[in-house]
Amino acid sequence: MRDWLIEDGRVLAGGALRPGTLALGGGVVRERPAPGAARLDAGGLLVLPGIVDIHGDAHERQFQPRPGINMPASLALRDSAAQILAAGITTAFLGVTLSWEPGLRSIQAWRTLLAGLAALAATPGGWHGAELRVHLRFEADNFAALDEAVADIAAGRVHLLAFNDHTPGILRKLEGEAAAAKYAERSGVPVAAFRALAEAAVARRGDVPAARRRLAEAARAAGLPVASHDDATIAEREAFRALGAGICEFPMAEAVAEAARAAGEAVVMGAPNVVRGGSHLGWASAAPLAERGLVTVLASDYVWPSLLEAAFVLEARGVLDLPAAWALVSANPAAAAGLRDRGRLEPGLRGDVVLVDPARRAPVAVFCAGRLAWLAPEASARLGVAAAMA
Repeated sequence: MRDWLIEDGRVLAGGALRPGTLALGGGVVRERPAPGAARLDAGGLLVLPGIVDIHGDAHERQFQPRPGINMPASLALRDSAAQILAAGITTAFLGVTLSWEPGLRSIQAWRTLLAGLAALAATPGGWHGAELRVHLRFEADNFAALDEAVADIAAGRVHLLAFNDHTPGILRKLEGEAAAAKYAERSGVPVAAFRALAEAAVARRGDVPAARRRLAEAARAAGLPVASHDDATIAEREAFRALGAGICEFPMAEAVAEAARAAGEAVVMGAPNVVRGGSHLGWASAAPLAERGLVTVLASDYVWPSLLEAAFVLEARGVLDLPAAWALVSANPAAAAGLRDRGRLEPGLRGDVVLVDPARRAPVAVFCAGRLAWLAPEASARLGVAAAMA
C-alpha cells in the first residue's frame, strides 16, 4: 500500500481548519509521513474526514430504476459504489427496507443485495472503495422474515438495525387510486393483490411488540447500534429507548427530538432537507434544529451528494462554522454507529479523507482506508497525482 503526504491544504483536525499537511500510511492517518511517501499538492483545497452516511437508500434507484424494472445486483451495486465515492462518502450504510411487500423491498430483494455485497467484498485484489454496510430497516408487520433477519444479524451481515412501521401509513394511502397504483407498480403486483397483502400484514398487529423484542435481543447480542424511525411522540421514543434504540431517526415532532437529546441520544435528519430548505413531507426544517443542537447527524436519505452540500449550506447560514457543520456528516454519525476508528483526522484512525474544492463545494479526491479511491476528472493534473505515483 502506498504512503501519502497531502500538502498545503487546509486540514480539519482538532475541531478547526488550519493550513497543514496530512500523512497517510498503512491504512491510517500517521503522525508523520513515511520516508518516500507520495506527495499530493492540495493547495486551495480542504482536507476533511471522509463522510459517514448512516442512512441512505438511493441504491434502490440502481436496483429498480423504473417501477417494476430490476437490474442485476452486481451492476446496481457497482453503480451505487461509484456514486457514493464521488459524493465524498467513505462509509455508507445502505438503508435496506425489509418489508412484507413484494418486489423491491421483499425478502428476495434482501437476499439479492446481501449476496451482491458479499461478492463485492470478494473482489480479486480486495475492495478499495467506500466501506458499504447494511442498515436493516425492518418493517414491524413482516413476521414472515423475522427468523431470517435474526439469523442475518447473528451472522454479522447487518451493521445497524432500525425499527420501521410504515404499514399503517401505507394502508391510509391505499385509499387513493394513484398512491395504490404506485405501491403496486413498485411491488410488481395488481392493486387488489397489494391491498390484500397490506391488510393481511396488519391483521397480526398484536404480535409486533414480541417481534420487536426479539430483534432487539438479537441486535444487543451482536453489539449493533439500534435506531427507531419516524417517532411521532415522546412515548414512542421512550418505548424504543427501552428496546435499546439509542438513535432517533427522522423524528416527526420537535418535542421528540428534544426528548431524545435530553437522553443523550443521536438525532438524525436528512441532508436533502437542509439543501432544499425544508422537508419534502412538510415536517420540521432540519437546519435550524441542527443549529440548536437538536439534530446531531445528517444522512443522505435519498440523495448522496446532499451530505457534502448540506455542510456548506449550514456554514453559509452563519450559525455553525464548517468544522461544526462537518461533524454532522462525519464525526457524529461515526459515533452514533459505534465506529470509533473514523470520522476524524487523528493519528491511528482510518485514513478516510475527502479533498474538497470549497469554491465549487465539490470533491476532488477521496481516500478510503489510506488508498486513493477516486479522483475528479480534472484532479490528476491539479494534485500532481501522476508525478506522485511515478
